[in-house]
Amino acid sequence: MTSKTLIDPQTFGELQANAGADFVVELVDTFATEAPTLVAEMRAALAAGAAERFRRAAHSLKSNSNTFGAGVLAEQARALELGGLPADAAPLDALKAELERSVAALRDLARG
Repeated sequence: MTSKTLIDPQTFGELQANAGADFVVELVDTFATEAPTLVAEMRAALAAGAAERFRRAAHSLKSNSNTFGAGVLAEQARALELGGLPADAAPLDALKAELERSVAALRDLARG
């Protein structure tokens, strides 16, 4: 997948137009740092059987992903948010892989 298929160019372009391209670089870097902690929180919540904690972390990841136009990542997070605790960590492994792809695409787009 290319950066443009992982990230909605219109949403990302609007973010750059509204916030400024330089600030978007900072936002992407912050997302790249904080989003993995949300996935780690989801893993910890799954291990603890803490459904509400899991849901909140998934919701935060979904919302942040939508801000950047990372639709595939947002949809995976939404499914986890609404689906309750998964039977195992496989969906979180898939989410982590999608997060890594999305962050790489966001960095490419933010740095032009």
